[in-house]
Amino acid sequence: MIVNNRPDGEAPDQPSSAVMEAEARRHKLDYRHIPVSPSGFGEGEVRQLAETLKGARGPVFAFCRSGTRSTNLWRAAQAAT
Repeated sequence: MIVNNRPDGEAPDQPSSAVMEAEARRHKLDYRHIPVSPSGFGEGEVRQLAETLKGARGPVFAFCRSGTRSTNLWRAAQAAT
């Protein structure tokens, strides 16, 4: 599963979430878009990731621009469960 934590339009050369989802599905991968702005995330995003991780059928690759937001969101989701 791929979890995209980048908001659409964060960088001019970044493909949209819809494009990434279509490509993931073409390769038979599950896809989830849980955008996290550079200013942070809230309970909603933590809950979404916790539910996503619980329902994942295999490994999960989450990403943002540098990895920091994804890592922090993952930590929060782990602490919430």
